[in-house]
Amino acid sequence: MDTGLTQSEQRELEGRLQKRQVKEFMSVFGSLVDTCFSSCVDDFTSRALSGRESGCISRCVTKSMTTQARLGERFAELNASMTAEMQKR
Repeated sequence: MDTGLTQSEQRELEGRLQKRQVKEFMSVFGSLVDTCFSSCVDDFTSRALSGRESGCISRCVTKSMTTQARLGERFAELNASMTAEMQKR
């Protein structure tokens, strides 16, 4: 696919996209940690997590990851649908 960019410009664009993806991932990860910690950890009298806290965090992370995966799938479905619709025109 010809993008009209030189190899140098293409590499620079790819580098910027990779940096942006890492930044977005870190933002999502930070949000997940904050949400699950705030929702599940409430006993600060011990250095270790209690069984309840550990189970809560596990469920919270699993639920969040499942939700993110489903949102990604749905986004891909909608994107494919919109692309097909645009090609019909």
